[in-house]
Amino acid sequence: MTQAGLVAGSRVLTDWISLGVLASAVPRDAVDEAVAAAGKGARRAGGKLPPHVMVYFVMALALFAGDDYEEVAARLAETLRGWGGWEKDWEVPTRGGITQARQRLGPEPLEELFGRVAVPVADLDTAGAFLGPWRLMAVDGVEWDVPDTPANRAFFGSTAGPAGPAPFPKVRVVTISECGSHAAVAAALGPVAGGKGSGEQALARRLYPGLDQDWLLIADRNFYSFAGWCTAADTGAALLWRVRSNVPLPVLEPLPDGSWRSVLVSPRIGPSIPARARLLAAAGRGEDLPEDQARYVRAIEYAVPDRDGNGKHERIILVTTLTDFRAAPAAELARTYHQRWEHETGNAQLKTYLRGPGRVLRSQSPAMAEQEIWGYLLTHYAISALTCAAATAAGIDPDRVKFKRTVRIIRRAIGPAFPP
Repeated sequence: MTQAGLVAGSRVLTDWISLGVLASAVPRDAVDEAVAAAGKGARRAGGKLPPHVMVYFVMALALFAGDDYEEVAARLAETLRGWGGWEKDWEVPTRGGITQARQRLGPEPLEELFGRVAVPVADLDTAGAFLGPWRLMAVDGVEWDVPDTPANRAFFGSTAGPAGPAPFPKVRVVTISECGSHAAVAAALGPVAGGKGSGEQALARRLYPGLDQDWLLIADRNFYSFAGWCTAADTGAALLWRVRSNVPLPVLEPLPDGSWRSVLVSPRIGPSIPARARLLAAAGRGEDLPEDQARYVRAIEYAVPDRDGNGKHERIILVTTLTDFRAAPAAELARTYHQRWEHETGNAQLKTYLRGPGRVLRSQSPAMAEQEIWGYLLTHYAISALTCAAATAAGIDPDRVKFKRTVRIIRRAIGPAFPP
């Protein structure tokens, strides 16, 4: 048996769960504060589906994606009885009652809650979480299918391809996640067919102001734009982004590690505009540049040999704010860039192991679809925090803790996982 299997299947991880680690990731007081901040407090005292219960119910929907409302409510009721939060004479609500309670709650408390509790969870002992002083983070997007109801199609729109309209409306979710733990710490939602402002770059720009200065944010080439780069760089966070081969990167100074000092110029200042030549000349002399027009960067280029027989000799071009090659050599940054695939792993955990492959979300309306997605993000965050803590304590990389097996253990041990 692998070491990962021992960690994921032994009493060690079960004990972490039985001590309420999931509850510590999403504590009751944070739920109450988020509900209050969203203006969704209980309308009457004594109801058996108060807002805080419904928040945990929506999270439980993500954990038990294949079960119906009544079954999930029954599981949650057993948990609450164990914690003294469910009266003995109460009955499990009907589907209609649960639906009404979800509608009263709305998506706002869960979005607010995610913003309060979702923080990086890796520490300096967590394998693969840092490059020197920088915490490795990545930005990426994923799409979710929602039921094809008139309300969902009107709100989220419809995409079309060669085969015609897509069978389901889609929601785009862009997240910033921690590479070491796979935990998403910031998220933005929008309709895939929503037009301007709903693309991956636009959603990501909504997240950049929340970057921390000790982060190194990794991004694929689809996320690069001059405006996005400036927004992210202005936070003081370090950036390591791939760019397309058609982005001009003049060589201002070759560096000993094979990288070079360069400059990014706003696309508004095209090659035929005289101001561009003046900017490049000033950059060559090392002068200060107008930040809304140009930014100094360090560039790195390398080739990836054929992978899996795809017949490509892929060129990868990176730009970074880490201009000191001695603090972050080019070869090390090239290896670090490929940590962005940890974000893809987190997306697969969400869509394949929690939701289930090919499964469409439950919710028949846009607000409930957004609520459901925030529930998935919260539950995935709680599980990621759990596995990261367990792996760090065991001295192994969190990648070696099998997510699917961890979810099975949590489902079996759901009793202590959620507080009343």
